[in-house]
Amino acid sequence: MAEHEGQRQHARYQQEGMKGILPDKGQGPSASKVLAVATLLPVGGTLLGLSGVTLAGTVLGLAVATPLFLLFSPVLVPAAITIGLAVLGFLTSGAFGLTALSALSWILNYLRRARMPEHMEHAKRRMAEATGQVGQRAREAGQAMQSKVQEGGGVRRE
Repeated sequence: MAEHEGQRQHARYQQEGMKGILPDKGQGPSASKVLAVATLLPVGGTLLGLSGVTLAGTVLGLAVATPLFLLFSPVLVPAAITIGLAVLGFLTSGAFGLTALSALSWILNYLRRARMPEHMEHAKRRMAEATGQVGQRAREAGQAMQSKVQEGGGVRRE
């Protein structure tokens, strides 16, 4: 008796689960379902046919091209490697350039935001003083050379 009740419940669950798929008894499929099937069947068939034609064309092209690839492989393989390396070089160059630009941009932004600490100001002043001293010594050396030339009456050649 319990088995008979279980079979009835199973049948009821199957019917409940199929309500959205199967039409109710006594009614045919709705117009929207008929229209969907009528529209999608030719479209699906056409796409399936095109995929078959594409597969056949690919297999035929591969069958024709394989002997050519084998014949020209001594030329094609080094050419492909060369082109690949050239493309890799350009991409690497661009990546390095972008890295350098982003690093410079970060440094400039950092320097704009940061205030110079006192030791940087001190170093800046010392560099300015050293530059002034070098300039003064160069002027003095130039004047000394000029006075020696004037005293000696010119440069002597032997």
